[in-house]
Amino acid sequence: MAMICFWALMILYGLAIFADFVSPYAYDDENRDFSYCPPTAVEFMDHGQWSGPFVYGRALTFDAVHRRVYVVDLTQKYPLHFFKAGRLFSVDAPGRMYLWGADARGRDIFSRIWYGARISLSIGLLGVAISFVLGLVIGGIAGYYGGWVDGILMRLCEMFMMVPGFYLMLALRAAVPENFNSVQVYVSVVVILALIGWASLARIIRGMALSLRERDFVLAARTLGVSDIAIICKHILPQTISYSMATLMLTVSSYILAEAGLSVVGLGIQDPVPSWGNLLSDAMGIVPVIFAPWILLPGLFIFIAVMCFNVIGDALRDAFDPMFRENDE
Repeated sequence: MAMICFWALMILYGLAIFADFVSPYAYDDENRDFSYCPPTAVEFMDHGQWSGPFVYGRALTFDAVHRRVYVVDLTQKYPLHFFKAGRLFSVDAPGRMYLWGADARGRDIFSRIWYGARISLSIGLLGVAISFVLGLVIGGIAGYYGGWVDGILMRLCEMFMMVPGFYLMLALRAAVPENFNSVQVYVSVVVILALIGWASLARIIRGMALSLRERDFVLAARTLGVSDIAIICKHILPQTISYSMATLMLTVSSYILAEAGLSVVGLGIQDPVPSWGNLLSDAMGIVPVIFAPWILLPGLFIFIAVMCFNVIGDALRDAFDPMFRENDE
């Protein structure tokens, strides 16, 4: 199961990296004449004859209650072009191809999901990388030295842990200037996620370091005159790898959810730059969901990514520490 999840994540990251190629449109390419256009079917038969892949045009009409209705126009035929203009597949204008439907502004959800994957998946990794380093270093130092150093660092951890994580995120995000551009907002969200996640890891690493510092190999290193930094980095922190690796994978999933939560409420990545979170902001109302259920697709990818990271984290925990495996059995 863990290998399936690993390859699923590799596919997601691969599609995110090559989003410019696999997406038929840019993330900000919109046509409001196709607002909430339903998914477009790729056709291979034209009036009973083989014609190669193409899509029919769509004609916009309104029903008796003035609701948008898209009718397939069999007189308009737009062939699919492969490897044209740096895109894997596309159709010539004025044709539009929406494999997974369109959003409120007539933007292709298929394209925006893969562009949004760049934000959502990378924010998790970068945020965890920063909090992981902070947690290991601060926890290792506190556990190794103990005393007043431990007291100060642990009180600092408790200050971050005493505030509920989501409210702390909102408070930190509120401190970010509103005139930040997309890159600055992205960096801000990464830093915010890192600041709320390092404290819990630091406390666990500190407890493990308190025990490890009394081991014979640490005492021998002290006797040989090895520096404290070298002992922490080479002898103590590597012993925490079983817990750290599992925690690392589990924390990535929580950061993906945190970014999605911020973006859904309008405090994360700002439109038109997509992330899986702000793509779901269109689904905040019941009416759009009823008439355009395909706008919930980003939530499916959030679910897949989170589940894959959790399964891999559990597998790593079992692989690195047999004691966990025995307890589970």
